[in-house]
Amino acid sequence: MTTRINAVPRAVPAEEVEVPFADCYITTAAQHAALRVLRSGWLTTGREVAAFEAEFAGYVGAGHAVAVSSCTQGIELALRSFGLPRGSLVLTSTMTFCGAVQAIVHAGLQPVLVDVDAGTGMPTPATVRDAVRAYGPPAAMTVVHWAGDLADVPALAEAAGLTLDQIVVDAAHALGTSAGTTPIGSQCAATCFSFYATKNLPLGEGGMVTTNDPERSRWLHQARLHGMTADAWRRYLPGGSWRYDVAEAGLKANMTDLQAAMGRAQLTHLPAWQHRRAQIAARYDTLLAAQPGIALPHRPALGTGTHAWHLYPVRLAPGIDRDEVIAELAQRRVGTSVHFIPVHQLTYFARIASVPPAGMAGADTLFGQLLSLPIHPRLTDGQIDAVCAALADATHRQFTRKGAS
Repeated sequence: MTTRINAVPRAVPAEEVEVPFADCYITTAAQHAALRVLRSGWLTTGREVAAFEAEFAGYVGAGHAVAVSSCTQGIELALRSFGLPRGSLVLTSTMTFCGAVQAIVHAGLQPVLVDVDAGTGMPTPATVRDAVRAYGPPAAMTVVHWAGDLADVPALAEAAGLTLDQIVVDAAHALGTSAGTTPIGSQCAATCFSFYATKNLPLGEGGMVTTNDPERSRWLHQARLHGMTADAWRRYLPGGSWRYDVAEAGLKANMTDLQAAMGRAQLTHLPAWQHRRAQIAARYDTLLAAQPGIALPHRPALGTGTHAWHLYPVRLAPGIDRDEVIAELAQRRVGTSVHFIPVHQLTYFARIASVPPAGMAGADTLFGQLLSLPIHPRLTDGQIDAVCAALADATHRQFTRKGAS
């Protein structure tokens, strides 16, 4: 069953429209796939996982794909695959989800936080060089395509003094992002995707690591399941051997056949879903472009790449109380969020991560302005209009009140 978008919604007063921030839509085909696996007698990692890996690798143009339990575990495994000495420095953006930095810590490495440009939400070569000057040459770097926007990975790697083979891409937001016409997923040592409930390919949980290196793929397949040389599927097949070895430390980070079967079905809908996300972003652009106090999201320069539109993060002008706007939108039954609290502002990471002495002015400025609006494929034009009307009312009310005072 495909997702049907009502292009001409019935006229509904804005105050009567409910707009959830996210929508974990599981298609009828994915539900049937899950039922097929439940009836099969085999639920954990098996033939469905192998098929999903092959199909996903083909979708993003990578040589290999390794299905894992989450993008966070994928990042940790990818970093472990480098074989770096404990405590090695790993650069990462401060404007990211805390789990992406936890992955560096759990891999036994030292996160060095990098400031971002307040307009793009991503590090620049200059902020990378600031971090390197403060703490010395890194052994690796994780790069996030924040919100689905395109990060300039080669430029950031060069600024860090690294090759692309020393880069792990955090593509939790970037399934659908492309550099030029090339999908994200095959340019660096490893690229890590998320299938969390809010993501562009939602399964509830799960992730995928892609790579062009067959030896890294082999290592990741073993490391995701305790480092065992043979998983249960191969051991229990007719003629399979119960014997296995463990040559080095691994994690319990495998994907189940239940998730993979759903993922295979969901993947067939992804092109249509991405098309709808682009339509939604364009409608937001049109309705919000002339609204005072609201800056539209950054996007790749014309011809350089494609935005996946995982998020639609607007920036509110200085002086607008974001929390007041969020509260007013909530009263109008419009769900919103903020992506993210900069990592250096979180107590644990402020204590253990390396933060350049110059500080995080770009991230601190951006964080105070950010507001993520609803964007998911089943959002109707009427709901988008309601979001924009509610946002315009909330910001206008603040402008008017400040002007009167």
